[in-house]
Amino acid sequence: MKINLIKAAAAGIAGTVVFDLVGYALTGKFWDIPNLLGSKLFEDAGLVPGVLAHYSNGILLGILYAAIAPSLFGNRWSRAAAFMAAETIFGVYLFMMPLLGAGPFGYKLGASFAVITMVRHLAFGATMAWLYPKSLQVDEVSNDYAAPCACSVSA
Repeated sequence: MKINLIKAAAAGIAGTVVFDLVGYALTGKFWDIPNLLGSKLFEDAGLVPGVLAHYSNGILLGILYAAIAPSLFGNRWSRAAAFMAAETIFGVYLFMMPLLGAGPFGYKLGASFAVITMVRHLAFGATMAWLYPKSLQVDEVSNDYAAPCACSVSA
């Protein structure tokens, strides 16, 4: 199976836009994550480096999803939900939040933070499932290797 990098990256960008719009709908703040990234990871460098990091992460997640999704169980929607739930738990709750000083699962930011974070990431995943719906069916057969042969070995 080949990954269409352009399509996966574009789906990652679209997923990040949806992530940001859902975040705005739930919190009333737009680009809160890029602001946080810009201030914490780039020593108060401002919004632009934060936006670049945020959308680069979306592109990377889009490509990772395109590579991993065919190996996951279920239909495209459940594969996207499983991928994003795992990414949110291990990449955000247990890695990024402690790194940014919010503690595991962002407990220092309040109880709703973990829920809002998961909803935003699931919205990203739904966008990926919609825009990059790679089937689990083998749709490309490669003839780059020889067919098995019925060979005998004599001693």
